[in-house]
Amino acid sequence: MNPSLVFVGLSLLTWGIGEGMFFYFVPIYLEQLGANPVGIGTIFGFFGVMMLLAHAPSGYLSDRLGRRPLLIINWVLGFLATLLMSLASSLWVFVMGYLIYGLTASVTSPLFSYVTAARGNMTTGRAMTLTSAMFSLGMIFGPTTGGWIGEHYSLRTIFMVATGIFFVSLILLFFLRPQPRDKFAEDEGGDNLFTNTRYLTMLGVIFVVTFAMYLPQPLTPNFLKNVRGLTLIQMGWVGTVGCAGNFVLNILLGSLNARLGFVLGQASVASFALIIWRGSGIPIYMLAYFLLGGFRAARMLAFAQVRNLIHQAQMGLAYGFAETVGSLATILAPLLAGYLYDNEPASVYALSLFLLPTAMIVTLIFSPREKSKSGKVSL
Repeated sequence: MNPSLVFVGLSLLTWGIGEGMFFYFVPIYLEQLGANPVGIGTIFGFFGVMMLLAHAPSGYLSDRLGRRPLLIINWVLGFLATLLMSLASSLWVFVMGYLIYGLTASVTSPLFSYVTAARGNMTTGRAMTLTSAMFSLGMIFGPTTGGWIGEHYSLRTIFMVATGIFFVSLILLFFLRPQPRDKFAEDEGGDNLFTNTRYLTMLGVIFVVTFAMYLPQPLTPNFLKNVRGLTLIQMGWVGTVGCAGNFVLNILLGSLNARLGFVLGQASVASFALIIWRGSGIPIYMLAYFLLGGFRAARMLAFAQVRNLIHQAQMGLAYGFAETVGSLATILAPLLAGYLYDNEPASVYALSLFLLPTAMIVTLIFSPREKSKSGKVSL
């Protein structure tokens, strides 16, 4: 294996520990700081706006300036944003730090461009899901620790500890080797992204699927705490199992055909919505969050399908636009979720269970089918 992939994995593992400590508790902390459900949904929506603004420029710059410099910039930005969140004593200062943290989502384009170029003999889907699995493995250790710290000290303390962990992750990233920039040649069969109809169609699929999968997620921690009565420690247990689901489902679905894994990831999120809505008891909620791991796996497999539609020199920009479209969905979905939750919390899950099967049908109709080495088309 390329040594740089090892350092990517270790850095993501460490970052996952830090992010896992606070990720599930952000909506609860926002509530403590004075935000109502509509306000929380709006904040998540603006978080999506920050991602929307950052992805395409980051992808373009990674193609032009190199992937390693963009990775380091994003890691530094994430460290500083978390430091600001840890120091915040008011809602608006915290939101400022949280929105800056949203800009770090732009790391996706240079990260997966870097991983794709360094993957060696691995398939694109396998390389991406293995990389994502390292992050998810780190997140397994975060929520239980974060829940314990939040219960015994304060939710603010979680962000302080995460800041220190992020610093270690940043140091590991400096061991990555630079990669040469790919040059685009028209005679190699590449098309302009904006005239590539297969790529543009896949962007539409990504929007529909991301919106449907993200809708039940933002306010579920609030639902479990306020409606189902879970404590912060119990939520930490649930979140830890959810991170384990991210790891396991990335490994399992990443071993499949990317298109098939993409569909199964959506089915897994649909199961999450159904169980949260109708289920009862800590073990059941753990199962739901385990199945939510299909969301992260599906995102990686969407990228794997995009890679087959574009030239290698376009990877950064193509991934950037794909994430921009996905971010647009994550802007709109929390706004709708906040409105629905404020009127009837359970209605978020009812609507999700209508949208997710629809998204699966859209995927089966419009996402590209892969060809095997023998030339046969597979699901």
